[in-house]
Amino acid sequence: MQKKKVLILGGGFAGLEAAISLRKEGYKVTMISDRDYFYIYPTSIWIPTGEVQFDEICVPLEELSEAHGFELIIDSVKEIHSKEYRVVCEKEEYSCEYLIIAIGSGKMKHEGSEHFLSICGRPEESIEIKKEVEKLVHKGEGKIAIGFGGNPKDPSNVRGGPAFEVLFNLHNHLKKLGIRDKFELTFFAPMENPGARMGHQALKMIDIFFSKLDIKKHFGKKIKRFESDGIVFEDESKLESDFTMFIPAGDGHPVFANSDLPLNDAGLVLINDYCEVAHDYDESGEKYRVFAIGDSAVLDGPDWRAKQGHIAEVMARNVAFNIDAIAKGKEERMGYLNHLNILCVMDSGDGAAFVYRDDKGGKMIPMPVVGHWLKKGWGWYCRNSKLGKIPRIPGM
Repeated sequence: MQKKKVLILGGGFAGLEAAISLRKEGYKVTMISDRDYFYIYPTSIWIPTGEVQFDEICVPLEELSEAHGFELIIDSVKEIHSKEYRVVCEKEEYSCEYLIIAIGSGKMKHEGSEHFLSICGRPEESIEIKKEVEKLVHKGEGKIAIGFGGNPKDPSNVRGGPAFEVLFNLHNHLKKLGIRDKFELTFFAPMENPGARMGHQALKMIDIFFSKLDIKKHFGKKIKRFESDGIVFEDESKLESDFTMFIPAGDGHPVFANSDLPLNDAGLVLINDYCEVAHDYDESGEKYRVFAIGDSAVLDGPDWRAKQGHIAEVMARNVAFNIDAIAKGKEERMGYLNHLNILCVMDSGDGAAFVYRDDKGGKMIPMPVVGHWLKKGWGWYCRNSKLGKIPRIPGM
């Protein structure tokens, strides 16, 4: 059987894992990415405090391409014509026999967004956050507000964990410098109980952390706008801030507006359990060979569901299996729904907490000191295992 060509849009966790998995099955894989490196977002939390440098968490896609044998094209996607298996990019048009959409999501729009930076935005923003922190450290005092938002049209597309981590790491950084008492740290979010999806125990422990570390809370009020010196809420109250870091919730990628993809109200791609895009059948009565994974796709499941890198990788491996099954005429398929959970090591700079949530409930286990080094070790493992320099651990 001649292996068919697969086109993958995106070089993040989902796209890269799909490329690696499909290459193992011998498929011709072309990846299109608008940046030339794979960015390890979970370890970017240490850039603002200077514990790691930007280049340390960037893995050149060219090296990954050479290690796994997929074709790499650096280009920006402009239009997706999925029913024609055709993609229009800034430089050229591309076609394929199987299409995987993994270009992530867009961000919710907020008035005054120029007044905040995000650890989950453009990778380069992490460097800008570091510079802002250094300015305040040089000044010797300041008010720092850190938070995240939600999307009522798609509650799963939220990133809260990195906001907690940057906050706790910043507290620890200022404490080491001996100037923590000169800073007012505030965590803000529009929901009543940010972090609730991690479970009751985790929510209770986070609250204990806030009290112990003297971190102020500002919850339950919708954000009206951001200003240069703070955040204004729906009741016109204002949280003063010399520097604001905020993670907007995700919504549909701007490219999806120039596509024939079926979208939900938030603009994300509708899929089934097998990550197949929810198109009608083609003229021959067959399903379209189009898939969406990671942040690009609508994630079904329980109310506490959340998009994370390991779920994106599960979706990617499943799609590789399903493409191979389709190509071989087999009926067997693999779905992502029975793999849904929340799993993370929430780092604080001087330790961490293991967080896990599934249908049976959630738990948060403190890991003083060792937890921080476990997460550091995972960053090393992530880079080197993806480059093929060390074996992959199943499920990681």
